[in-house]
Amino acid sequence: MADNSVLTISIVTPDGMVYQNDQAYLVIVKTKTGELGIMHDHLPVIASLEVDEARVKYDNGKEDEIAVNGGFVEFSNNVLTIIADSAEKQGDIDVERAERARDRAQQRLQEAQSKHDNKTITRDQIALQRAINRIHVARH
Repeated sequence: MADNSVLTISIVTPDGMVYQNDQAYLVIVKTKTGELGIMHDHLPVIASLEVDEARVKYDNGKEDEIAVNGGFVEFSNNVLTIIADSAEKQGDIDVERAERARDRAQQRLQEAQSKHDNKTITRDQIALQRAINRIHVARH
């Protein structure tokens, strides 16, 4: 593949740069309206992201997976930037810690549901979704 047919991708969070690469062939993210695949010369786009994985593919078949917890994606001039609330590369995820977070979120969610505390239910559902996403990416 010619160098001019690749993408540059950056994933940043409030804590700083999580991922950067300038050799991506395809990036797949889940937006609020569905899955979005972006390749070289895609039309410019800005979209809100779901809590899900970002998959970065290379022309040699290699793939990087990053757990992305909300935020948005912006693409123009073959540069893709994800601004995420938080994000972790697959190899950086502590599965035991993510499982403990999942268990705590499930417990808090059950307690909030029994009290009909909608604000807490929403917060705990998001925490549960983030923990499950991290576990999924780590084990994939």
